[in-house]
Amino acid sequence: MPTIVKLPDSVYQDLASIAEELTDMARKPVSLSMAVYLLTAVYRAHLNDPCARDAFRQKMANSDIMSPEEFEKTWDLTPTKKPEKVKRKKN
Repeated sequence: MPTIVKLPDSVYQDLASIAEELTDMARKPVSLSMAVYLLTAVYRAHLNDPCARDAFRQKMANSDIMSPEEFEKTWDLTPTKKPEKVKRKKN
């Protein structure tokens, strides 16, 4: 059963852009939920490497992570630059 998730506008735009890029790569439609699934799979695959996991853990521990409320406020106010379309050669 689908669950509704609220995303800040800029995060949604990034996700939509990634879904478009994946659509171009796959030459098949990729939905937003498929993009989230693929990003999660890449994240998990990357962190299966102990070195990558340790580096990520250190980076997170040393960063100033905002609260969820601060994150939403900040990201909704941050203007996003629309990414340029990457033209790919069709084989």
